[in-house]
Amino acid sequence: MSMDDVTAYLGQYGLADRVMTFTDSSATVETAAVCVGCQPAQIAKTLSFRNGEGSMLIVTAGDAKIDNAKFKARFHQKAAMLSHGEVETLLGLKVGGVCPFGVGVPVYLDLSLRRFDIVYPAAGDDHSAVKLTPDELAAAGRAAEWVDVCKGWNEVQV
Repeated sequence: MSMDDVTAYLGQYGLADRVMTFTDSSATVETAAVCVGCQPAQIAKTLSFRNGEGSMLIVTAGDAKIDNAKFKARFHQKAAMLSHGEVETLLGLKVGGVCPFGVGVPVYLDLSLRRFDIVYPAAGDDHSAVKLTPDELAAAGRAAEWVDVCKGWNEVQV
């Protein structure tokens, strides 16, 4: 899926005009925050995990880290991220531009995102982002549910 595909997909939700493109890379939380002009925690990073025979995405705040014990308690399996090659093969997106829109796998949103009015996930490539509220992200990402599988973020005061 390309950024153009993501923009068209977001058009179904009236959100296509929220897509931003950059001349510099937005592939990491830090570089995306510079491009967007926000704090790194507001970058909604999309992480790709194995899910049985398939895959799933978990979108977290930029300052959150997966808590292996919470992940295993929620999903009844060890947290095993997909390799870069698997991400591209299974999701049609490259690492640094993975987004939760129209990917055809379960999408979960971590509670670490709820503390912000606005978050910025990638929009299909490593030079883009989209400005959304957490509820807009949940709707457009067709999130299966909100989960609590991260650590590190709730010690930070926003």
